Amino acid sequence: MIRLLIADDHPIVREGLKRIIAECPDMKLEGEAVDGDDALNKCAELPVDVLLLDVSMPGQGFLETMHRLRKEHPGVRVLVLSVHSEDQYAVRALRLGASGYLTKDHSPNELAGAIRRAYRGGKYVTESLAERLAFELEADRDMLPHSTLSDREYQVLCKLGSGTSVKDTAAELGLSPKTVSTYRTRVLTKMNLKSNAELIRYVLRHGLVD
Repeated sequence: MIRLLIADDHPIVREGLKRIIAECPDMKLEGEAVDGDDALNKCAELPVDVLLLDVSMPGQGFLETMHRLRKEHPGVRVLVLSVHSEDQYAVRALRLGASGYLTKDHSPNELAGAIRRAYRGGKYVTESLAERLAFELEADRDMLPHSTLSDREYQVLCKLGSGTSVKDTAAELGLSPKTVSTYRTRVLTKMNLKSNAELIRYVLRHGLVD
């Protein structure tokens, strides 16, 4: 029996995932979480084989959650679910140990198959994501500027690059506007960019946002 934990702050999404799990006789839902900290606590309290982790939840970002999961619960397989395109976070999620990255437009059968593959220790990637991974491996040789950023800096880059204000970015990531401004300065310095306009052009050119 595959024991599952759902981490998503949207009740409607959780209900949809619960219905899919209920229709699979080899799966059992152990619990639900509404943010990263809650997911980490539930992984400590419950017997969890596979965690279905949403990218966009309040509080600490999912990349920080992935870091802590790998350290505190290395036996838990993680499938990342997102409304974002695979280009934005998938590669980093897989590098942090995720067993797969699925956009939420995948079918119930695809999700069930991904869960089973993760449970067996495999990786679930779409054909387009496999191509993206190959591209990233090739690009690593030349170290694209955004590859040098920390996970938090990368999150700020993607938020600001999509046109989100410093204030709104701070609210979404659970940080202060001053802290986000500090990360913005680091990003601009590391990437040799001079303004938000250049940052946005870079993000769009490299397909880092939808």
